[in-house]
Amino acid sequence: MATKAADMLIARRADTRARADFATWKMLAKLNGFTALPAEAQNFLEGYRQLLLARMTEADASEATIQLMYKSYYAEMGGSGTPPEIPSRASEPATDSGNVTAFRRPPARPKQAVSGPAAKPRLPVALIFICLAIVYVSIRYFWR
Repeated sequence: MATKAADMLIARRADTRARADFATWKMLAKLNGFTALPAEAQNFLEGYRQLLLARMTEADASEATIQLMYKSYYAEMGGSGTPPEIPSRASEPATDSGNVTAFRRPPARPKQAVSGPAAKPRLPVALIFICLAIVYVSIRYFWR
């Protein structure tokens, strides 16, 4: 039986939402926020806990709960018929592969000295200060 493209799009969205919601709800439950979760979330997490008690591994129990959530979300989003199989994502543990490079600031570029007729003549600071002092003294002298 061929799956329509719209159903496949709904299936991907439902799977993504199920995985994200499960991870969020599981973290909130670990942080003692179980009672603050909606009833639907509490039901799914209770089912997850029952699967763990039934001697399933944590990864298997998580995947089984996500599949239940996926089927529920698929129907809720308007998918027709049975939800198509989405290949399960192999969650590989993050390993330190050593290919991460540390951030280094790029070396500062030296300022380019402009020479020739385009160069602006620079006045020394002392000359500017002396000019301001002369203007101040002359204003004070002429106001009297």
